[in-house]
Amino acid sequence: MLADKINAIYKLQSDELNLLLNAAERLDFPKNHLLITTQRVEKYIYIIEKGIARAYSNTEKQQLTFWFGLEGDVVFSFNSYINEKPGYENIELLEDSKLWRFSHKVLQDLYTKHVGLANWGRKLAELELVKTEERYVNQMFKTATERYEDLMKTSPSLLNSVQLTYIASYLGVTPVTLSRIRAEIK
Repeated sequence: MLADKINAIYKLQSDELNLLLNAAERLDFPKNHLLITTQRVEKYIYIIEKGIARAYSNTEKQQLTFWFGLEGDVVFSFNSYINEKPGYENIELLEDSKLWRFSHKVLQDLYTKHVGLANWGRKLAELELVKTEERYVNQMFKTATERYEDLMKTSPSLLNSVQLTYIASYLGVTPVTLSRIRAEIK
C-alpha cells in the first residue's frame, strides 16, 4: 500500500522508492490521539494506512472542522512542513489508526541528494495545495446541500464513521441544518 501511495504522488525509480520506504516508520495510535497540535512545530508527515483523521481549529465558541483524512491520505501541517513554524490546526485520529511517518529532516536531506525525491516532494505539496484550494472554492461557491452531496459521492464512509457534529462543522452548518439537509436528500 505504501509504495503504491508514494508512486501515485510521483512515480519514482526503484532505488529512490526504496530510500523513501526505508525512511518510513509504521506506527499505531489509538482513537482520539492528537497527532498534530497547534503552536507546535511538527517534525513529521504521515500517510494513513488505516483510520480517519480530522483537522480542526478552536474558536471561542467551538471547534471548526475543516479537513478529513482517510486511508491513503497524507497528513501534515503546511506551516510546519514548509516554514518550520507552529501550525494553527489540531489533527485528531477518529479511529484506532495505523500510519506511516516520515521525518521532515530526513525528507529534506533526501530531497537535496536525489532529484527524483525532490520532485516527489514538490508534487506532494502541489497535490495538497490543489486539494486545499478545492475545499476553499467549494466552501465559498457551493451550497451546504451541494457540499453534503459531494461528500456523499467522494467519501461516503465518512458519513457512517464520523460524528455528525464534525460533518456539520466541516460543511459550515449547524447540526440542525445538517439534519434538515439529510432529510431533504432522503
